[in-house]
Amino acid sequence: MDNRTHHQHMGSILGDVRTTLEYLQHSGFRGFECEASLGKVIQQWDQPDMGLGESLHEIQSDLGDCQRCRLRDKRTRIVFGEGAIQARLVFVGEGPGFEEDRQGRPFVGAAGNLLNRIIEAMHLNRREVYICNIVKCRPPGNRNPRPDEIARCLPFLVRQIKAIKPATICALGKVAAQTLLNSDDPISRLRGRFHKYHGIAVMPTYHPAYLLRNPDKKRDVWHDMQLIMKRMGLG
Repeated sequence: MDNRTHHQHMGSILGDVRTTLEYLQHSGFRGFECEASLGKVIQQWDQPDMGLGESLHEIQSDLGDCQRCRLRDKRTRIVFGEGAIQARLVFVGEGPGFEEDRQGRPFVGAAGNLLNRIIEAMHLNRREVYICNIVKCRPPGNRNPRPDEIARCLPFLVRQIKAIKPATICALGKVAAQTLLNSDDPISRLRGRFHKYHGIAVMPTYHPAYLLRNPDKKRDVWHDMQLIMKRMGLG
């Protein structure tokens, strides 16, 4: 690797670190404990091949039987994500629900069935996209994940997105959109237009679970999906 490429690579890694630190600051954190393993990772940051060609399998292995936050206490299964390893479109939700926790797969309950129909209406199928969540373990009672829980999971999501290299991300719901965009704006203000996340186009929209409770918002979501379809050249 030449010096220019190495500097670009280091810039990308530091950008990932900056994203996590900005999220922590935005969430009110003023200090946090570091795991011993983090020191080993940092020591390797100046190695030329660090992080190049990292696969989803390697990221999942690194996640392991995650014990990094309190969500470990109530979960049944970790829900890492599934789909095409080089998907052009990635859907990011909030976190696993009851069925997802039981099966270890993202979006397989009632909201997942609706997401499947949305994907099919876009002339795609689940095998052609990638589906994951902000946090990989179910929050008790399906509550919103807390800032410290998100902070523990966010680096793995960043690595997943970096490994997949999608052209577009669809952020499903408030938690996903606000986390990726580091914003406090409500989803009603964020949706309907593209934003940027590390140079990737991001379309926030309502979560399928929200649509089950508010079917009148389905038209708004379809508008957002049509914008994605146009951007991706889907007929």
